[in-house]
Amino acid sequence: MKDLFNLEGKVAIITGGNGGIGKGIADGLASAGCDIVIAARNEDKTARAAQDIKERFGVRVLGVNMDVSREDSIQAGVARAVSEFGKVNILVNNAGVNIRHQPEEYTVEEWDWIMNVNLRGAFLCAREVYPLMKAAGGGKIINIGSMTSLFGLAKVPVYACSKAAMVSLTSSLALAWTKDNIQVNAILPGWIDTDLTRSARRDFPGLDEFVLSRTPVRRWGTPEDFIGAAIFLASDASNYVTAETLRVDGGFAQGTNTITFAVD
Repeated sequence: MKDLFNLEGKVAIITGGNGGIGKGIADGLASAGCDIVIAARNEDKTARAAQDIKERFGVRVLGVNMDVSREDSIQAGVARAVSEFGKVNILVNNAGVNIRHQPEEYTVEEWDWIMNVNLRGAFLCAREVYPLMKAAGGGKIINIGSMTSLFGLAKVPVYACSKAAMVSLTSSLALAWTKDNIQVNAILPGWIDTDLTRSARRDFPGLDEFVLSRTPVRRWGTPEDFIGAAIFLASDASNYVTAETLRVDGGFAQGTNTITFAVD
């Protein structure tokens, strides 16, 4: 039997792949032999991430400057990837932004920016790679949601809306493109130790204690925790899996049912 998890000869675009969860996923796909396109706005950070992946895993890596809130930037970035590698087999829609306010404090401009990056950007990226995947006989799209895809959070209502919509987008694309052998799935991260959540811990005293108390595995997640899930959803191992949401959350969504005392 062939190695179902082998990604040699595949090309993946990871938006926001120069840090945090995106970099963890890029590392994971590269470890399985996949060539990597890191699409992000910070060129210096992207260059460092690309060099790290190239040195550690020996795959081909391309960094492209991409702002997923701009259609022309997405088109240019995908065209650059195709020019370099000739194809795109995997798309990871990871790029995302957040602003933390009470609902009544948001401006229209803030709402539009978050939605444009987190939701519209994911849709536009998927739409851009669709004809490439169809022509190649299939492909994999992995959308990154959030625990807020499942339930709200008072000070991030716009982010939560965008991530809840990501689940609906995942299902809709999966149903539309199954005829083209394109599987579309979502990963829903729990509380992950990244630059964004470190700032959240500064902004919200008690957040660290709350997360640790509710998460059954009793730790924050790390970007490395996404390696296995990403390889599975990007590989032939998931050919019969589509429109699915996979929680990578240490059990956070079920945390209130955790038994922490001894039972005789």
